[in-house]
Amino acid sequence: MFLIQDKIDLSPVSKEYLVQAPEIAQKAQPGQFVIVRIDEQGERIPLTIADFDRQTGTITLVVQEIGASTKEMGLLRAGDSFRDVVGPLGVPTHIKNYGTVVCIGGGLGIAPVYPITRALKEAGNTIISIIGARSHNLLIWEDKMSAVSDEIIPCTDDGSYGTYGLVTGPLKELLEGGRQVEHCFAIGPAIMMKFVCKTSGAFAVPTTVSINSIMVDGTGMCGACRLTVGGKTRFACVDGPDFDGHLVDWDELLERQRQYLPEEKRAVEEWERRHPCDPVLEGGSAAV
Repeated sequence: MFLIQDKIDLSPVSKEYLVQAPEIAQKAQPGQFVIVRIDEQGERIPLTIADFDRQTGTITLVVQEIGASTKEMGLLRAGDSFRDVVGPLGVPTHIKNYGTVVCIGGGLGIAPVYPITRALKEAGNTIISIIGARSHNLLIWEDKMSAVSDEIIPCTDDGSYGTYGLVTGPLKELLEGGRQVEHCFAIGPAIMMKFVCKTSGAFAVPTTVSINSIMVDGTGMCGACRLTVGGKTRFACVDGPDFDGHLVDWDELLERQRQYLPEEKRAVEEWERRHPCDPVLEGGSAAV
């Protein structure tokens, strides 16, 4: 069992969990992930490690309540436990001194890009961070990203905070303005990463993305997380999750991510039938 030491509401749909996992914390590196099960019958949920503390033996996980399993996770409180947390899994992000690096986080992707940004800063890079969300109340970890960035540009789709529009807007402005950028790192929805790569590709800026494809076992055995990179089949769990974004077949990836949408919708509807509307459960903060 893995104790939840703390739980924080980051937004109406996003929760931060501080989890006691000393062995994972000792070995975790930026870019790696874990697979979590809530209980014995729980779904295996892959979650990127958003932070880790070797001294306290804790890891931080940030979860968006979008499916039945993550909604169920949202009911857990500090003092509860996860049945399983397996990891660290995946290949760590390649960290070196590139020069000037743009780190882009979209929505929940802000959390997993944070440890990468921190490590790049510690390696001596100049960091420009672009973080975006649909609206201000969904924008997370701006303070943490600011602390490890030389410059930060927040964006919202609806213009309620920061720059109005998508994260690709400021990126394009930087590159069109002649800003020397040696590398981009982008984490967020697949459609966002696709267009970040289209933008950076027009200026020949190498771009690393973290692929959040469908995953089951996380060890390369099931093949559920396969994707095409540079014309070859790769597995996000053991070959990634980081890949050269300019080589990813984004249309194939997006199609694969949509293949279980009807089943996911039915699972959420069933979950909601089992958990009728309750102000405590819906409000979130009262359940922490």
